[in-house]
Amino acid sequence: MTETVPAARAATADTAVVISAYRESERIGATVDGARSLPGVDLVIVVDDGSDDDGETARIAKEHGAIVVRHPRNRGKGAAMETGAAAVATIEAREDAARPRLLLFLDADLEASAGAAAPLTEPVRNGEAGMTIAILPPQHTAGGGHGFVVKLAKDGIRRAVGFEATQPLSGQRCLTREAFEVALPLAHGFGVETGLTIDVLRAGIKVREVEAEFHHRVTGTDFSAQVHRGRQYRDVARALAPRSIPANLRPATWRGR
Repeated sequence: MTETVPAARAATADTAVVISAYRESERIGATVDGARSLPGVDLVIVVDDGSDDDGETARIAKEHGAIVVRHPRNRGKGAAMETGAAAVATIEAREDAARPRLLLFLDADLEASAGAAAPLTEPVRNGEAGMTIAILPPQHTAGGGHGFVVKLAKDGIRRAVGFEATQPLSGQRCLTREAFEVALPLAHGFGVETGLTIDVLRAGIKVREVEAEFHHRVTGTDFSAQVHRGRQYRDVARALAPRSIPANLRPATWRGR
């Protein structure tokens, strides 16, 4: 349930930011501040995906000006993105908006660098692309992954639609409402970005990769990080499996989660 309803939409406002958050109380405030500073943004939705932090992620997000929607339990990134987009649509219906906002999806741990998202919105706003995907600069931290999940996603996208994705797991994306809806229901969990890329391209919608100066927390190499990476691999594989089936053989529910 949304906590508040924003004021009437300004004539120059055309973008809603959706941030999926899980246990992000230390970073969500700065991320919301960065998102709210973007040109054209008049609405920031934070989906607290079942954080077990005594409400701190939700509380801080609200204090920094976001509308918060909460899942009672952790449902995964794909579900959180759907919830956030639905909240935007509900607000637009209340406003009797003439047109839907662009949907800008950002990760919760970007902190102040969320304010660097303008290059993502411009090509979509100008009609040059239906979806943009951020290419992040090298993230200077110790440890990091071994590239297995990235390779799986890259190879799967290439086989499915012939697209050479630079950073296939990038969660920083801007879409038109039309582009978002052709991918519904979204792939489960960490497979959502891989599924989005394939589904949007298969619908004949142009996708553009854009360099943006985002910085976020990079997963390390300890046991919990390896477990996280294993979940990513599982979810990407699940997203790819039905999308690898030839079109004439897919059941009506081929995107199933």
